[in-house]
Amino acid sequence: MTARRLIVAITGATGAVYGVRALQLLREQQVQTHLLLSDAALLTLQQELQLKRREVEKLADVCHAVRDVGACIASGSYLSDGMLIAPCSMRSLAAIAHGLSDNLITRAADVCLKERRRLVLMVRETPFNLAHLRNMTAVTEMGGVIFPPLPAFYQHPQSLEEMVDHSLLRVLDLFGLPMQNAPRWAGLKASLNSSDASA
Repeated sequence: MTARRLIVAITGATGAVYGVRALQLLREQQVQTHLLLSDAALLTLQQELQLKRREVEKLADVCHAVRDVGACIASGSYLSDGMLIAPCSMRSLAAIAHGLSDNLITRAADVCLKERRRLVLMVRETPFNLAHLRNMTAVTEMGGVIFPPLPAFYQHPQSLEEMVDHSLLRVLDLFGLPMQNAPRWAGLKASLNSSDASA
């Protein structure tokens, strides 16, 4: 495999913007994307972003039906750099934690775990109950990365878009896909010196 290839799934949790923006950033990076949309994700995309299936699918290189468990990404022999689920519902998290490959999203995630490929779940729920926490622990113990899209304020974001991008730039780092000109923390001392210079 020469070109980078990433599987992106959008499930029904709130935060559909993370999946859509991830597809846009990956296109900028010239990463081939395989997209999966759950049934609930279609509702959330419409509710939160007023987007229809076709509009989102245009952002991906390859689109798969969520029930097509015979698709190429259902096999470990089909090479990829891993999988991002953004956002990841508690239902999808539970299925992955318990190895329930009951649709192509959870099967592709299971493939990443068994092949020791990067799997990142941008879980969206609050507060967490004990089942959520135990499922996150189980996925972590199997090698997955639990990445709640929590906003960071040390970069002084000026918009919702900047907050979304900050989380996704951190996610892309996990896949070895750093974005050029991404804001980086240079340390508190550097930050204070910068403030002094502008005072």
